[in-house]
Amino acid sequence: MSASRFSFGKKKNQDAKDEYNDPPRPFLEHLLELRTCIIRCAIAWLACIIITLVFAKPVFEWLKAPAGEYKDLVTTGDITGGVLVYIKIAMWGGTALSLPVLLFFIMRFVFPGLTRSERTIITVCLALSTVFFVGGVWAAYATVLRKAIDILMWFNKWMGLKSDFLLVNNFVAFSVKTIIAFGVAFQLPLVLLALGWIGVVSSTALRKQRRIAIVTIFVLAMFLTPPDPITQILMAIPLYLLYEACILIAGLSQQRGTDTTAT
Repeated sequence: MSASRFSFGKKKNQDAKDEYNDPPRPFLEHLLELRTCIIRCAIAWLACIIITLVFAKPVFEWLKAPAGEYKDLVTTGDITGGVLVYIKIAMWGGTALSLPVLLFFIMRFVFPGLTRSERTIITVCLALSTVFFVGGVWAAYATVLRKAIDILMWFNKWMGLKSDFLLVNNFVAFSVKTIIAFGVAFQLPLVLLALGWIGVVSSTALRKQRRIAIVTIFVLAMFLTPPDPITQILMAIPLYLLYEACILIAGLSQQRGTDTTAT
């Protein structure tokens, strides 16, 4: 919320079609609301962590499922391995579980200071962001993790390395990082579509920058995924396909806008 939204003597235009629904209030009152929002977010986050603690073992079995025939090889070489994995699953799982609640409280604090059109745009972006994130998580869990594990285990055998066991800490870190990385990386189409929506980029510009985009995608995959080329390639391929889809969608959107202007 900007300073103009506070009661510094500036009156709101009641005749505006796209009005705010938050009456001017003292700055201290907004700070108190912000404190309440932060407290509620902290309580929700801790509550979700506690809930995840209860279901940590089923979540761990869920994470092991993509390993297929190799899931029985997951073990620990440390007496504290089980506790550390238990805490790690609770932290990551609790954070993921609490995200919808956190967004609700944050939007509840921010929305009164926005116009109707701004609230609509943010709501649409959040909905699309959720869809893309879930799509990335599903792609990583249903396809990429299983393929990556199979290829990496085959490569170990080809190199003459025995894989009699998989350390649980490394396995969980690899699985969680891959799943979250795909969820985050799948936000790329939303960013491109948003830039195209506001006119910053066009389908023509995206086509001209295709080579740069390919390099950027592989660099992004290198930083987001675990340090192995197999997972990086498995991430880069769907990202590039999404980039091409964004070019197509941006071109259709521009063509529709041109036709509307012509008529």
